[in-house]
Amino acid sequence: MQGGRGDLGRRKIRLPNRPGGLLRLPAAKPLEASFTIRRLRRSELPADTVALARFLIGKIVVRELAGARLSGRIVETEAYPQRDPAAHHFRGPTPRNRSMFLRRGHAYVYFSYGNHFMLNVSAEIPGIGGGVLIRALEPLEGIQQMEHHRKTTRLLDLARGPGRLASSLCIDRSLDGTDLCAPGPLWLGAIVTPRSSAIESRRALLLGKSRRIGITHAAHRLFRFYERGSPFVSGPSRLRS
Repeated sequence: MQGGRGDLGRRKIRLPNRPGGLLRLPAAKPLEASFTIRRLRRSELPADTVALARFLIGKIVVRELAGARLSGRIVETEAYPQRDPAAHHFRGPTPRNRSMFLRRGHAYVYFSYGNHFMLNVSAEIPGIGGGVLIRALEPLEGIQQMEHHRKTTRLLDLARGPGRLASSLCIDRSLDGTDLCAPGPLWLGAIVTPRSSAIESRRALLLGKSRRIGITHAAHRLFRFYERGSPFVSGPSRLRS
């Protein structure tokens, strides 16, 4: 199913009402309030890996499949900036990580520990390595398809964690290098509402940060960002408060 109208990829979807305009999705309630998604422009993406990781909280990942659209709101990211010893790009480009050296806004997909795929967004200028790992989503569209892919009907388990996220959205190495700011099978979007500025202002107060999960190099750096209070954030409870 093609995404909406023209280049913006706009489409009406439905979400539950959240108190105070915070757009929180209850775990067991149907989608109720409608809004529109537009495709992000590359010029909107901050030209800095850490800034991009913060910016992407609250944005949308959209996966176009034959006859269906799957999407989710980003609630958790990790930054892997230039010269980061924990990053795949640290020792320079290789056939595996070359997408991390594309201009910001491209997908870098890799297979982790022989077990699952993980979705990252390239974050710097061409030739400079940098990436943002998308760690968790709040499911929006295509929830039944996500349940089928994940073989579970538990909403909280569909995209909480990078491996589950990729499985839910059918993301694999075939999507590596995809331009996430262009029409295609995978793209980044933003919510369009009359109160978007007010919502983003409120959301800024809910942004949490912590050390990254599951790494040993540069583990002290506070490069993980998440929406405080979201039940869809992954990791141990002490890193979600």
